[in-house]
Amino acid sequence: MIFLTGASGWLGLNVVQSLTDGSAQTWGLAVDGIRGLVLPGTDTSKLKSVSSTAELAFGDIRSGAGLGEFFTGGKGGILIHTAGLIHPGKIRELYEVNRDGTRRLLDAAIAAGMHRAVIVSSNSSCGCNPHPDHLFDELSPYKPYMNYGRSKMEMELLALDYHRRGLIEVVLVRAPWFYGPHQPPRQVLFFEMVRDGKAPVIGSGENLRSMAYTENLAQGLILAAAVPKAAGEIYWIADERPYSMNEIIGTIERLLEEEFGQACVHKRLRLPSIASEVALMIDAILQKAGLYHQKIHVLSEMNKTIACRIDKAKRELGYAPDVALQEGMRRSLAAVFLKRGQ
Repeated sequence: MIFLTGASGWLGLNVVQSLTDGSAQTWGLAVDGIRGLVLPGTDTSKLKSVSSTAELAFGDIRSGAGLGEFFTGGKGGILIHTAGLIHPGKIRELYEVNRDGTRRLLDAAIAAGMHRAVIVSSNSSCGCNPHPDHLFDELSPYKPYMNYGRSKMEMELLALDYHRRGLIEVVLVRAPWFYGPHQPPRQVLFFEMVRDGKAPVIGSGENLRSMAYTENLAQGLILAAAVPKAAGEIYWIADERPYSMNEIIGTIERLLEEEFGQACVHKRLRLPSIASEVALMIDAILQKAGLYHQKIHVLSEMNKTIACRIDKAKRELGYAPDVALQEGMRRSLAAVFLKRGQ
């Protein structure tokens, strides 16, 4: 059985889709059942519409509540851990969820006799590329970007320690900025900003960003669960190549206008690169005080290259990202604008 945390979240829903539509079997993973962990009080209607057969369990990795029940009958099973916190209310919550919550989850998985845990990490554990032509790989050193990156780095280190101690097989998957169906309001807001000419371009806009279409990312996670030699390894999972911010915004704008009937303003909110550096200083001050401001944090990254290569995943897992930016964004936009009837 596959045990999935964050099952009702953006990435979780896409993983459930791949586990139930036959894709997982194509990628080498036998699926004899799915049990998804969701927070108590969560609306599960979307999850049930994606899969009517997935079992639901309610629990919280932050407190550990419900984890024993979640893993009932889990001996020999596989855990795919997508739950995590990106934008907190307070900085301490990042560590409570991403690091300490993962520890509680792994302890419960080990107690249940689980075989392997595939854990979603982040590019933020390595921070930003040291120069514009650099691409991260699995040998790149840790240099976490702010507290989110540090919480993910500490999560990685504790998970790898569990693997080294022989307690459970662990595979880490580092995901960049991802996009695709079931996206949250913050991603829809970005599309609307592009349409309305308010998308920020900091500096030249030629800085590169790796992105992962959610089906590509789900493929990487499922391969990491299926391939025996992946145990104990770290993999970057992203689209085939990075994209410049200009290409990302331009692709969204073109699709909105040409395929979804959206009248675009054809403007950018252009700011000098120093705007991101000022935001970075403010972000650092706020985070040192234990506070978090999402817009300031996002602005601090907008002039930076955050990009990786996926050679290891292609070589060792057989990872083959079939969807690139234009088609992935077409599907992402369709999930929003066709639903609205626009």
